Amino acid sequence: MTSSSDVRSPADIGAGLALRGATLGRPGAPVLGEVDLHVAPGEILTVVGPSGCGKSTLLRSLAGLLSPLAGEASQDGGPLTGPSADRALIFQEDALLPWRTLRANVELPLAIKGLSRSARRTQADTWLTRVGLTEQSRQLPHRVSGGQRQRIQLARALAGAPRAVLMDEPFGALDAQTRAGMQDLLVEVLHGTGATVVFVTHDVEEALFLGDRVALLGAGRLIAVRDVPRPRERAAHDDPARIALRHDILTSLGS
Repeated sequence: MTSSSDVRSPADIGAGLALRGATLGRPGAPVLGEVDLHVAPGEILTVVGPSGCGKSTLLRSLAGLLSPLAGEASQDGGPLTGPSADRALIFQEDALLPWRTLRANVELPLAIKGLSRSARRTQADTWLTRVGLTEQSRQLPHRVSGGQRQRIQLARALAGAPRAVLMDEPFGALDAQTRAGMQDLLVEVLHGTGATVVFVTHDVEEALFLGDRVALLGAGRLIAVRDVPRPRERAAHDDPARIALRHDILTSLGS
């Protein structure tokens, strides 16, 4: 068994992810071609594009769930050959285990790592506090709201100290107010983890708020990757540099 003192610190562990000359999709059905993309350790890269452009395919390729049809996918310079506990996935559907309480769901990756019961409880309670759900810890998933389930999914993913978190439109089903709250929470709870994040969204405003950079997909290719002006603040919505980038993205995507 692993003691709590043996658990790797989540700080400064972001994975560097890359695709080089990659054709992505399934055999006989390529979706994206000649993709060259590097995701720096610890950055938040958002990915935007129209429906069906290959955003989820890109994410699953970086997760190791889909091997490139050509070219290569890598992590920290080495071949990315399959799924790994280093890379946590978060989907729009929360994927919580319905028979486990919220606390038990958060404890799951810690149990898989072999932590003792007391260490699992301590770390899970820390994450429940960080996502504001301590009082709901004994509830089953169906007894809480969609936003609360996504909070638990985020806590469960980060509790395992992954080096990368890959998120596929995780807030897409939430109402506008809850979605904004989840965006703020994501930025807050990521602070200090060092984790690299790739966040797929169809919402340009969400991409600009969350991303350090934003990748634009369309017409079967990676169109461009743009740096996002800072600071990351809601009030920066009307900043001239942000307005110019928003216009550039929408023009590139044909909106």
